[in-house]
Amino acid sequence: MENRSHALTTGFFTITLLIAAILYGLWFNRDRVERVPYVIATAQSIPGLNPQAPIRYRGLEVGRVGGIAFDTKVAGQILVTLNINTDAPITTTTFASLGYQGVTGIAFIALDDDKAGSPLMPSSSDHPARIPLRQGFFDQLEKRGKEILTQTEEVTRRLNTLLSPDNQKTILGAFSDVSETAQKYRELPEKLQPTIDKLPALADQTQKTLNSVTALATDVNKLTTGLQAPGGPIDRVTTTVERIGGSVDAVAGGLELDTLPQVNSLSDDTKASMRALRKTMNKINDRPQSLIFGSPGTPPGPGEEGFTAPSK
Repeated sequence: MENRSHALTTGFFTITLLIAAILYGLWFNRDRVERVPYVIATAQSIPGLNPQAPIRYRGLEVGRVGGIAFDTKVAGQILVTLNINTDAPITTTTFASLGYQGVTGIAFIALDDDKAGSPLMPSSSDHPARIPLRQGFFDQLEKRGKEILTQTEEVTRRLNTLLSPDNQKTILGAFSDVSETAQKYRELPEKLQPTIDKLPALADQTQKTLNSVTALATDVNKLTTGLQAPGGPIDRVTTTVERIGGSVDAVAGGLELDTLPQVNSLSDDTKASMRALRKTMNKINDRPQSLIFGSPGTPPGPGEEGFTAPSK
């Protein structure tokens, strides 16, 4: 009996010590931080979010999720209770979103603010303030992913339409036409090569012709200048005519009346010839090219073909 009593006492002592250690651990690890309740009301899905999940304001932990439950007043709406430290700057422009820790899939509440310096938002246990929940990165990625998949399907459908058998024939025909055109353009330089080879010789002949025309114009100019120069042929002819005219006048004074008309006629013919010669030289001086190309034709008169009345 004494051994059994001793064993029973030892058992009670062990159990009492274990209970005391548990209570001490709970007391030592209890959360002594004062927190204010807030509520998130949302119709979005919140996968991976559990009670006691951390709450972070711009990366700093400021509280824990107190509880998650369905709203009894609004069907389909979820109420998430947030216990946030009193020193956290929760303002009227603060919003929440879901964040995920690495690849574990465990979610947490990420708080942020649209505008710095906004007034603080009061909250209490009786009337907890509500913080809006926005779509997180993964929610936006999922939404954009669906849109990208829809667009990809549309692009695939259009590619299938574009690559239909009839369009394939049309595309292959267009490629064939382009190939034939390229081949013709490739043969074009070979056909033009003989003509290109003749261009230097043609240029030399043209240059020689221009040099000949320039030399001819220079010679005509020199001829005209020499004819009209003082002491030149025209000047000598004019002097001779004047002398002949003087001689004729002298002879006319001593001739009889019956020979005077003949001498006068000879003098008139000589003067007319000199005037014609001077007129011809003046035309050559004005248009030296007439020696090569001839004198211009007489313009048509009134009633003739090509006649144009002068403008007033």
